[in-house]
Amino acid sequence: MQKQSTIRDFLLDLLFPKFCFGCQKEGVYLCDDCAAGLEVSEYQYCLCQKPLRIIRGGKCQRCSFKKLNGLYFSVSYQNTLVQALIKNFKYKPFIKELAGPLAALVISHFQLLDRRPDFSGFILVPIPLTKKRFRQRGFNQAEELAKELAASLNIRLSTEVLIKIKESLAQAELTNKDREKNIKDVFACKNPVLVQKRKVLLADDVYTTGATMEEAAAVLKEAGASEVWGITVARG
Repeated sequence: MQKQSTIRDFLLDLLFPKFCFGCQKEGVYLCDDCAAGLEVSEYQYCLCQKPLRIIRGGKCQRCSFKKLNGLYFSVSYQNTLVQALIKNFKYKPFIKELAGPLAALVISHFQLLDRRPDFSGFILVPIPLTKKRFRQRGFNQAEELAKELAASLNIRLSTEVLIKIKESLAQAELTNKDREKNIKDVFACKNPVLVQKRKVLLADDVYTTGATMEEAAAVLKEAGASEVWGITVARG
């Protein structure tokens, strides 16, 4: 089986060679030099983007009404290289293999934190797609990221918790106000017993206004989750 996979990968690399999205170096989508040039966050921020180290008691009052307990993210989405990586992962040509280098950026963020979070007892849940969108793309980018993160962080991955029950427009095409309306009531908890009294890490590629994660976190907490923390590659 391993031999077949190696031959397949060799043929794919021969027919569709990889090039770094930063410097065009052949063989990888993100070379070590370009990855090292990205400004990976060394701090954890609250949802209104204040570093937690300057918030008394570790809790921001402005964010206390949010369903999401907090957010971990690695890099800024304003960086053009980050945009290129995520867009080619999420949209055409749908490069599934980008899950690896993108997840590695998140792991780098955790390694740089002064106090590394303890995820023992957490479950990792990806933001889901509808069946129609899944067929169009061929994979769920949030799930692929979550698979990589689960393996690196030794966290249980569950794709049987959260489902998307209604189609919605692409959030990137909407204003901040319309994003909340667009994502309202699109998620459901398929197996509430899996999240009752549990801490959940909610995985996605980008956090922009937070509308998607807030809606998903609300559904998970209604199902009994004790805490819901977001984890993304980038923040807009």
